[in-house]
Amino acid sequence: MEPTIAIAHPNRAPILIGYYTMIRKEFIRIIRIWSQTLLPPIITTALYFAIFGAFIGSQVDEIQGFSYMLFIVPGLVMMAIITSSYMNTVSTFYFAKWMHTIDELFASPMPDWVIIAGYVTGGVMRGLLVGILVIGVSLLFTKLVVFNIAIVILAAVLTSLLFSFAGLVNGMFAKSFDAINIVPTFVLTPLTYLGGIFYSIDQLPDFFRTLSLFNPILYMVNAFRYGFLGVSDVPLSTCFIVMYSIIAVLIVLTLFFFKRGTGLKA
Repeated sequence: MEPTIAIAHPNRAPILIGYYTMIRKEFIRIIRIWSQTLLPPIITTALYFAIFGAFIGSQVDEIQGFSYMLFIVPGLVMMAIITSSYMNTVSTFYFAKWMHTIDELFASPMPDWVIIAGYVTGGVMRGLLVGILVIGVSLLFTKLVVFNIAIVILAAVLTSLLFSFAGLVNGMFAKSFDAINIVPTFVLTPLTYLGGIFYSIDQLPDFFRTLSLFNPILYMVNAFRYGFLGVSDVPLSTCFIVMYSIIAVLIVLTLFFFKRGTGLKA
């Protein structure tokens, strides 16, 4: 009988420890400065609920069989998730460049994809935490219904993941603290408000309805709304195809930029 030769596998423990350390550090940071990371979106969304939902919404007819307040809840929750996920990764990554603490990560044995996963997971954690808290606030204004909890969770996770990657890309190219606010102010905010949060695109003229279909946030809001209410302006399958496609592109771009070292120095 020939002797059996055991093939040693590389030790994955350092990689897992490094990843765990990154997400633990980020979670502690989010909780420690909760007045900056968790409280602002809660207050902002509560004002939207009060002004648009309670005051203005009481004068608006039902949309797709639901009260205006109930109709806008999924969109407002999604808006909070998008903003929190994006701002978490863009700010933490740029700050790490500025303080040169990211150099310590590159000097470690962790591969690029683990470092990317650590930053992105931090954004997802903050986005989902904010989303849960905003849902809790919405219960003060209306009684929520959930049509399909699996779709709610999947849409929330995918959206948070997408904008965590987008924030990371923005953080790579940002050259100053002011630069990290350019995309959220001039791109993200307009797309969010025009993404069907406060209205159904079926209410729009044909031209603007067609134009809205080029807004990727529309698909995220509608997938999330379908999970709660069971209604959507676009097919649910299309919503998820759009989200998966954008995430795949962002993953490839992020890995490519990391490999080339693009935007990794302040």
